[in-house]
Amino acid sequence: MNDKGWQIGRVDIRLLHHISLTVRDLERSRRFYAGVLGLSEIARPPFPFAGAWFGIGGGQHLHLIESRDGTYRSNPRIDTRDVHFALRVSSFQQALEHLQEHGFREDAAAGDPAQMRVNRQATAGFPQIYILDPDNHVIEINAERLDS
Repeated sequence: MNDKGWQIGRVDIRLLHHISLTVRDLERSRRFYAGVLGLSEIARPPFPFAGAWFGIGGGQHLHLIESRDGTYRSNPRIDTRDVHFALRVSSFQQALEHLQEHGFREDAAAGDPAQMRVNRQATAGFPQIYILDPDNHVIEINAERLDS
């Protein structure tokens, strides 16, 4: 690391450009990421396979790749120690309310697609919400601080 940030050799790392997730049903995942999470779909090159790209701010992307043979979590339960990605939001409370409006519940049973794990006083030092996408990918939504 230098005074500007991290490096690979002598080349500065500017940002985490994208995260790619395999999905079984592209349209179902599009509805989730656009409709539930509110991400905006962006232009995608004409690859010879189905997929969609979403902007997640600061020049970063989420890439969905439709693949029946991709790597998927078989466990339909939220496991915060499993592979996941995190989205930082400006308001914890508004994000929580938005997810509740889309049917997510803290009291949903493990394995229920509506399950939501909420850590208002998380060990990490910032409040967190965990949900699953339609393919059981774990998503963390966090904020700098707890608001009301």
